[in-house]
Amino acid sequence: MQGLLIAPGTLPPECEALRAEVRAFLAEAMMDIPPARRNRNWSGASAEFSRKMGERGWIGMTWPKRYGGHERSSLERYVVLEEMLAAGAPVGAHWVADRQSGPLLMRFAPDTLAPRIVPRIARGEAFFCIGMSEPDSGSDLASIRSRADRSADGWVINGRKVWTSGAHRAHFMIALVRTDDKGADRSTNRHAGMSQFLIDMQTPGLTVRPIINQLGEHDFNEVTLDDVRVPHENLIGNEGEGWKQVGAELAFERSGPERYLSSSQLLLEMLDAADADNPQHALALGRVVAQYGTLRQMSLGVAGMLARGENPALAAALVKDQGALVEQAMPDLAHELFGDQAEPGSTLDVAMRYSALAVPSFSLRGGTREILRGIIAKGMDLR
Repeated sequence: MQGLLIAPGTLPPECEALRAEVRAFLAEAMMDIPPARRNRNWSGASAEFSRKMGERGWIGMTWPKRYGGHERSSLERYVVLEEMLAAGAPVGAHWVADRQSGPLLMRFAPDTLAPRIVPRIARGEAFFCIGMSEPDSGSDLASIRSRADRSADGWVINGRKVWTSGAHRAHFMIALVRTDDKGADRSTNRHAGMSQFLIDMQTPGLTVRPIINQLGEHDFNEVTLDDVRVPHENLIGNEGEGWKQVGAELAFERSGPERYLSSSQLLLEMLDAADADNPQHALALGRVVAQYGTLRQMSLGVAGMLARGENPALAAALVKDQGALVEQAMPDLAHELFGDQAEPGSTLDVAMRYSALAVPSFSLRGGTREILRGIIAKGMDLR
């Protein structure tokens, strides 16, 4: 139960000074990005934009300088993320690498892979994808079948990964595979025998196939690994400890403000279109804004936990679950309030249509609602 008590977050003065700097940057950098593209929020990607952020020192902000980082606070990083998300900036190219891949490499491969790869992430030059999900596994990550076999010069990996966001533009994948099927009793310890590997996406035998989503966009992919060879040093951490490492990685994945700011463009469009004299508009949008305010305080509390070196896994699961509920309700609210008023092709109409097709995925990515609520229930000693 203790993990659910999130202290209210507060921002020091230097964070507000940084916010002004970020807004000035965005006013110029986003000038030619139309509202329709901003609807994609953090799933939108621009390698050029990522490099500009790297030049500003806004990737790897909290990382040690020896890895190309800037040793700034978690709260300063939060401000940058919040402003980027609110503006609908195309940060998707570097997002995974900054959020979880870099921290994972620094923690579990600090003297081998991290010195070589992480500075490139901080410069906005190296992009990552996550090789976790597999066909027929659903949310049961423990049932993965991809495997790596040791060879004289490294490891040979075979298997398939699916729903791999950004694999078509990524330079590297961090893949979870099985390295040992012996000695593990699957009836009691299904998490044994898993390891993580860094895989160069240009390695022979690796094939990326697009999965077009219901928006008609290419973000997901299926990745096939046929005798993909990686050197020994590309094993991340210790063999057999992949499940523990994935747990640490998912805590990073669920702890950011993107888990409630993915539909921010639709909210802004609704606020612009609202009639101040319409009590229905005032009540409905006021309720959403209040929910956003609550979620922001909770999310800031998670950032504060990270700043104090605490484990935010349980609190982050709660924020992610509640954030998805709010965002998934917004397209229906928009149609209820403005469905007969939005001019076809207007920015409001485009935002409504885009969000209606996008939001079903929000309760899947980063952990399904059922998985998250299981984590929360366990933390409350309810299971």
